[in-house]
Amino acid sequence: MSATTTEPPASLAAGAPAPTTEEAALRIRRAVVDMAAGRQGAHVGGSLSCADVLAVLYFGVLDLPGDSFVLSKGHAAPALYAALAARGLLDEAELAGYASPGSRLFGHPSRGLPGVEFSTGSLGHGLALGCGLALAGQLREESARERVFVLMGDGELQEGSVWESLMFAGHRRLSRLTAVIDRNGLQQTAGTEGSLSLEPLGDRLRSFGWEVRETDGHDHGPLRAALAAPSESGRPVAVVARTVKGRGVPFLEGRVSSHYATLNPALHRRALAALRAAGQVAR
Repeated sequence: MSATTTEPPASLAAGAPAPTTEEAALRIRRAVVDMAAGRQGAHVGGSLSCADVLAVLYFGVLDLPGDSFVLSKGHAAPALYAALAARGLLDEAELAGYASPGSRLFGHPSRGLPGVEFSTGSLGHGLALGCGLALAGQLREESARERVFVLMGDGELQEGSVWESLMFAGHRRLSRLTAVIDRNGLQQTAGTEGSLSLEPLGDRLRSFGWEVRETDGHDHGPLRAALAAPSESGRPVAVVARTVKGRGVPFLEGRVSSHYATLNPALHRRALAALRAAGQVAR
């Protein structure tokens, strides 16, 4: 759905009301928590931190099938699968088989799944793929309305290949490309700043020729404004979305241990109760 229309997404069942972005984010978080309660566990913290970004993209910004989306932080696949199911591109019942033998919902998204153009998860590659898509559109002189969005993790920025892609996109002025950085401040074993400092991140991105927008990654109004607006400078856009790892589940929020977790039945119930309470407050 484009940012200027109020019509339900075309892939939703006929007559089905489109959820608000807040409702979609809650559905995504509930599904992520359910997947993390399975035998295989899940990358729950980083999936919860980007749930609002995915909800706003899939229910407020992306004009499908024209626009492209690449999940560079492929370990957040549970959140992507939940978003695709909420959008109607996947059967919601399929989420129950996440990471199980025979399931096509792997721990990282695989090409061929509805709504997934590339297999991702080897960090540092997604932005290069986005550059390729944006450059191809630029060379074909397609409508500037056809945009490319890449969702990245902040720990991923410690990969050198990311900065090669940032430099390339700035040089080629790939204005239809938007990189969204899930800036939750944590990576697998520590904080990003203690591992390899990224700040001042906005200034560094600008120095590579990018238009930078910094916003609260959980506040849907400003987040949607940052994502929806096309480039104002004729340069690629970087949206630095400040988020909290594990957002929505208090005992997971801001904890390195939430990076990958298996929720036992008691923790699963606690997580769902927290999300139910959050939903009631939102209403």
